[in-house]
Amino acid sequence: MDINNPGPATVDFPFPFQPYPIQERFMRELYRVLETGKIGIFESPTGTGKSLSLICGSLAWLRNFEEKKRQEEARALSVGETENKGGQEMDGHTAAPSSDPDWITQFLSKKEEMDVKNKIKEDQLRRKKREERLEQMRHNGQLKFASKRKREEDEAVRLLQLSQRMLSSDGEGPALEQEEEELVLAEYESDEDTKKGATLDEDEDDDLEEEHVTKIYYCSRTHSQLSQFVRELQKSPFSKETRVVSLGSRQNMCVNDEVRRLGTAQLINDRCMEMQKNKHEKKTEEAEVKKRRVSRPSCPFYSYEQMQFLRDEVFVEVKDIEQLVTQAREVKACPYYASRYAIPAAQVVVLPYQMLLHDCTRRASGIKLKDQVVIIDEAHNLIDTITGMYSSQVTGAQFCQAHSQLAQYMERYRSRLKAKNLMYVKQILFLLEKFVGALGGNVKQNPNYQKVPQEGTTLRSINDFLFYSQVDNINLFKVQRYCTRSMISRKLFGFMEKFRAADVGLAVKESTKPGGLQQFLQNLHQKDCSEVAGVQEAGENGQTRTASPLMQIEGFLTALTNANQDGRVIVQLQGSVAQSSLKFLMLNPAVHFAEVLKECRSVIIAGGTMQPVSDFKQQLLISAGLSPDRIVEFSCGHVIPPENILPIVICSGPTGQQLEFTYQKRDLPALMDETGRILTNLCNVVPGGLVVFFPSYDYQKLIMDHWEKTGLTKRLAIKKKIFQEPKKASQVEQVLSEYSRCIKLCSQSTGPLRGALLFSVVGGKMSEGINFSDDLGRCIVMVGMPYPNIRSPELQEKMSYLDHTLPKTNGVAAGRVLIENLCMKAVNQSIGRAIRHRDDYATIVLLDHRYSRPNILGKLPQWIRSSTEVKPAFGPAYASVRKFFQLKKTISMSPT
Repeated sequence: MDINNPGPATVDFPFPFQPYPIQERFMRELYRVLETGKIGIFESPTGTGKSLSLICGSLAWLRNFEEKKRQEEARALSVGETENKGGQEMDGHTAAPSSDPDWITQFLSKKEEMDVKNKIKEDQLRRKKREERLEQMRHNGQLKFASKRKREEDEAVRLLQLSQRMLSSDGEGPALEQEEEELVLAEYESDEDTKKGATLDEDEDDDLEEEHVTKIYYCSRTHSQLSQFVRELQKSPFSKETRVVSLGSRQNMCVNDEVRRLGTAQLINDRCMEMQKNKHEKKTEEAEVKKRRVSRPSCPFYSYEQMQFLRDEVFVEVKDIEQLVTQAREVKACPYYASRYAIPAAQVVVLPYQMLLHDCTRRASGIKLKDQVVIIDEAHNLIDTITGMYSSQVTGAQFCQAHSQLAQYMERYRSRLKAKNLMYVKQILFLLEKFVGALGGNVKQNPNYQKVPQEGTTLRSINDFLFYSQVDNINLFKVQRYCTRSMISRKLFGFMEKFRAADVGLAVKESTKPGGLQQFLQNLHQKDCSEVAGVQEAGENGQTRTASPLMQIEGFLTALTNANQDGRVIVQLQGSVAQSSLKFLMLNPAVHFAEVLKECRSVIIAGGTMQPVSDFKQQLLISAGLSPDRIVEFSCGHVIPPENILPIVICSGPTGQQLEFTYQKRDLPALMDETGRILTNLCNVVPGGLVVFFPSYDYQKLIMDHWEKTGLTKRLAIKKKIFQEPKKASQVEQVLSEYSRCIKLCSQSTGPLRGALLFSVVGGKMSEGINFSDDLGRCIVMVGMPYPNIRSPELQEKMSYLDHTLPKTNGVAAGRVLIENLCMKAVNQSIGRAIRHRDDYATIVLLDHRYSRPNILGKLPQWIRSSTEVKPAFGPAYASVRKFFQLKKTISMSPT
């Protein structure tokens, strides 16, 4: 890439301040990628203003793109008017001579004129028709919600009457049967009829749907990262002219306190859907009468008029999710649905990238990617995210519990279920029974007391597993479609909830009848508690409450519909059947990323540390069918001057002991002693905070126990106060606060302490998302190379898959490249914690001679790699570190 020719010189990039040269190059390259419709991998270190560069570069392109569209439309209309005028001149015999007869010329001219007029009229009619339809939709929506409010009032009265009948009855009879109506599965149409009906409905919806303008979907990994991006957008020059909407899950956006108390995302989703279900169904008189029998709670925030009002308010000024939720509470409207109504007209949609990458969630949210731009920020975990999103794991306890619940449900409603419903319920029960059998268990026995025949892990292809578990004769595609359309897991969850609640209520009341419904409820409760490992539920004490296990199993069934070569089923047998599990491992994330690449005009994969990029190119892009010439890589340097960073590879310690932290050698006492000597020497010259990363928690405990015995810990504590990364995430903030306070106090005192020493773990709570800026991290030490556990069956299967599907890189098998990339990706995330802004400075010490290998050095970020020094002996390395900090101290003490 020629960075000296960054793009069109005429492009103007509004910026809140004078951008750094690397930011200008970033924006110009981003503009070029969007303009040419390519796929870009952008790396810009934290502290270089990456978010602002993404905002200003992409919105400058969007502004120019929309302007060009307006000019083209104006030009088309101008051409039509010119041709019309030309035709009139020809009628007046003022046209230029032509070789064709006059009557042919006039005919062709009039035909072109009529074509232009007809096209304009068609466009106007289409636009008018669409506006009328949208207006009709709004009108129908208003009528619908007015009718709904009336029904709610009627249902409130009926609920009171029903409660009175319940209290006056013995718990049986028609009153409770009517209350159960909503739990019974609706009649399931044949797959062909359903598919045909769905197609007609989709066509009708497409005709009426509001047109989507060209937009940018900005995705990041966490809610806090999205909020930070919105705050940057609010400070940008584009904040006043850009229509922005933030999307989130119901768990983050729900303003109904009654629903929020459910806790888990699945339960919140289901209760929300339950409160406004059947809103799109065509209601016959019979269906309306049946519906009025049962009182269904509705959400007071789900108001059409108020949600439309909130949707319009979204575009008044840029808001993050917290601000949107606050305003939604004020106007009593649902921000979850109001934000989705705003998608078509929005120019920037901000959302978690799980919502965009998961196909079903994307469609349900109304996100349309055709010819749009997608920016995925903080994308270093993108492959893992997609892999985890389409993988699924279910325990033997969950299979047994789901079977028990579903069998009880079928027993209760057998006489009221249609033939097709019974057929599918029996198929699901059959699948559950066979899956438990694959774990060596029996659904008729308690899984906690069934020991597995032999512990171990087995990996099978999808087809092999289906034959092994004897379910190859079941059409999983139809079963999965039935689960989705019938909402059987929600019905089952409601069934268990209702009868547990009813059981508690009836237990208070003495009954003279030992049989009937009360006996059934008692049996149901006892059977569910005694035979199966229970699902946790949230009571009033706030404990975690988990949804029906069938919901989790549906994800596993969906995973089994993947292509045979794209995944593996892992059969894990350990202890009892309840503890054993079946796990689907997605091996080919590209198959799910391919649709995003196919639909979008352009996709930008961005991050502070994207090295090594070969994973993204091979596993996500090229494997998805993308041509290599459509992929653009861009990596910019840091805003800090080169003299503000000192990366060093140390190959041996003070006594000449070679540093090689392999599994075979890292437990040697001599190597652990040498590591301690290195840290002791570094504590003598490093001011402020020194952060040490170990490859694992186990090794951190091993080496610190050894230092405790040898007295090294005491010697270190004399120089710097020692802190350790806590195991509980809730304690991280407290440890960091004490660590920071210690460093601040030491810098202000003349005592013996020279700051603090923090021991952390690669991939732990402090290796990502924590900023060790300024004195918090003057030196980052990486002990060894954090290679993943190569003995893991899952990793071995992934390596084997890549070896068979991807070519070698410089003679190295793709599986081996994966191992190196996973290691260096973890290293890069950890060492990038130190430098956070232009005036920051730090040293990065890599303790292992293997870092000096060219293939490993080449996978460091470019801004670190260009300054890295390799020191075979410790003496010169120590001298370089001491000189580095002496120079910084001299500069800080010199007058400005």
